[in-house]
Amino acid sequence: MPENCNQKSLKEIAVAVEANQLSAGAATNVKRWLTEPQYAQYAESICQLIDEKNFAELDRLFWEVIAFGTGGRRGPMSEFGSATMNPRTIAESAHGLATYLKQSAGKKTGNAVVTCDSRNRSDEFSRLTASVLAAHGLHVYFFEQARSTPELSFAVRHLNCDIGVMISASHNPPADNGFKAYWNTGGQVLPPHDKGIVDCVYDAGEIPQVDFDQAVQSGQIEFIGSEIDIAYHNAVLEMSLSNNRKLTAVYTPLHGVGETACYEILKKAGFEGVEILECQREQNGNFPNVDQHMPNPERTEVFQQGIERANEIDASVILASDPDADRLGVCVRDRSGQFVHLTGNQIGTLIVDYILRQRDAAGSLTPGHFVVETLVTTGLIGELAKSYNVQIIDDLLVGFKFIGAAIDFLGPDKFVFGAEESLGFLAGTFARDKDAGIASLYLCEAAADLQCQGKTLLDRLDEIYQKHGYYLEGQISKVCTGPSGKAQIDDLMSKFRKDPPTELAGIPLCAVRDYGQKEKRALPGNQRSERILEPCGNLLMFDSAPGPISINIAVRPSGTEPKIKFYLFVHATVNPDQLDAVKQQAKQTYEQLQQTLLAWVENQLA
Repeated sequence: MPENCNQKSLKEIAVAVEANQLSAGAATNVKRWLTEPQYAQYAESICQLIDEKNFAELDRLFWEVIAFGTGGRRGPMSEFGSATMNPRTIAESAHGLATYLKQSAGKKTGNAVVTCDSRNRSDEFSRLTASVLAAHGLHVYFFEQARSTPELSFAVRHLNCDIGVMISASHNPPADNGFKAYWNTGGQVLPPHDKGIVDCVYDAGEIPQVDFDQAVQSGQIEFIGSEIDIAYHNAVLEMSLSNNRKLTAVYTPLHGVGETACYEILKKAGFEGVEILECQREQNGNFPNVDQHMPNPERTEVFQQGIERANEIDASVILASDPDADRLGVCVRDRSGQFVHLTGNQIGTLIVDYILRQRDAAGSLTPGHFVVETLVTTGLIGELAKSYNVQIIDDLLVGFKFIGAAIDFLGPDKFVFGAEESLGFLAGTFARDKDAGIASLYLCEAAADLQCQGKTLLDRLDEIYQKHGYYLEGQISKVCTGPSGKAQIDDLMSKFRKDPPTELAGIPLCAVRDYGQKEKRALPGNQRSERILEPCGNLLMFDSAPGPISINIAVRPSGTEPKIKFYLFVHATVNPDQLDAVKQQAKQTYEQLQQTLLAWVENQLA
């Protein structure tokens, strides 16, 4: 495109910023794409948008440079733009990962493994990733067909790879995709590696790339498949803690790759009564038969067809994995015949309870064993661990990568279970990321064992509540999209820090733990009371004083979506034969907590 066209466009960009039609961040990124040679192929399309004065679209495409968050890089797809997932940003991600690997490891070659889920353009992006990694001199193992995130994590370890890449946007809507980067542990990239990779991404000029088919012929890219499937499945099946397989259940992959993980594992384990939901079986990135095309198993709505089928076959449990099969959602039939959608905290509680009971009976637990969870996961898991004289690590930031790091730091041989409230669970040493496969196996084993005793998973939850108190948790979010969204989120976090609420739901807050400022402050007054050494991250935790009913609230910006998240916790002591009344009281407190918190937030934004 003629240079004077770019110059004209640059002038129009300056005018648009002055007129508040284009954000300053978008303007900076657009200028890069118009003036630096590596973006030359996109200049004509960008100039066309400028000529059309379509500054809203330019803002959408360029308002930020996508950074690595808690789950890597993730966002809406497009043909170009620094704020979207497109061939250039995918190639930059692969290039940055390979460049940083060579810089940090001090070697010119190595091994990588790449796969993708069922999302639109996932195959295209995974092939592009492999082509860039191979051009950097890496030997690339490439799954011939879409596979799950936990199998990718397993493959990194099993094949002794330096890095791995999963092309997936997890449970996001169909328009999105993402790039998950894995280090040689099989865990997602941690600080300081994530920043180092982003720096290499941003410095990317011309990106080397080999022809995919030629690289396959030359052996630079090596196809893998069933042999890794078998090894991964066997690693999960070796973790079995029961031989009871009598269970009628429905499983749905929500049009993702979960059949290759969860369903295959359950079949090989001998759960013949578990049926796959045919209407959501096909791998399809549009998620056609999922409510609102939103394949998030945290949403009750995605279980609609599963419940219909479960009622037809009299199933007692429904399981659903997200598109890349690293997270597991569950519905359980109650005594009245209705299905109850379990939270991630409840699923984690049931699985850790099952593991601890089985291992305690087998005599395979010691005080050196440990359970791991994040700061925003239920305290009930910690209470269960303590009741079996097992260590609990519960001060980790949000993101399963921190659980993976804790496993390696404390010793995999003593690791029992890892959980995060957003349906992420792991046991065993075969992977370092959450795995719906092992979660499916344990959940079905627990349900089958309880069924033999005439009990359901819900009955067991009530028994746990009777012993340890009632825990009710949930999450709400404030979505702040577009170029102004980040500023809104930053402003809210600042207000929570500088002038926080001192009472919610009629319950006084006595302290705030500020993991960004690394200090605990007393409330009211907001004066520092003690230092927090670890962890360090942009998360605030507000605590009430202990009592018959206590509350906690965690506040943090999402690492993968344009929102600020609020995690709500209510804990109530339980007297014998009063569980139903305690549940009702806790529910009322939770609803008041949600209402008063949202009112405080809206008041700050007014």
